[in-house]
Amino acid sequence: MQLEGSCHCGAIRFRVRSAHPYPFNLCYCNICRKTGGGGGYAINLGADYESLEVEGEEHRSVYNAVMREEISQAQRSFCALCGTSLWLWDPRWPELVHPLASAIDTELPVPPERTHLMLADKPSWVEARIEPKDRQFDGYPEESLAEWHERLGLSRPD
Repeated sequence: MQLEGSCHCGAIRFRVRSAHPYPFNLCYCNICRKTGGGGGYAINLGADYESLEVEGEEHRSVYNAVMREEISQAQRSFCALCGTSLWLWDPRWPELVHPLASAIDTELPVPPERTHLMLADKPSWVEARIEPKDRQFDGYPEESLAEWHERLGLSRPD
């Protein structure tokens, strides 16, 4: 599926192809929560980095979070003008890019279930609406994004 996204002020627009466009992964870690906002959590999608096209690149800035007292390799892209979080890219998995669902303008499909990650980091003011079909993880999920899609029959042929 071709996804189109943008920042709030419109200075950055992007397109990316995603075989897995379901916004199912709600992360409550303090990095996602503070850099992405949105109800106390962030929702990242999976997409093909090679297909990423960006207009307004000159307005993009990158943040590398500090994790366990070390600077993370993961690059969190955001608009330097309005502050909108756009996507995450990590050189350890160079073929993937993870756009934030909140930056996507294309209508996204509703996921059949959600995972709630890093719930131990969730602030008390955030209500986690966990449905019976949803899964919870104090750390990271036991299955990959591709495995989750395969298990639920959501994989799409390219």
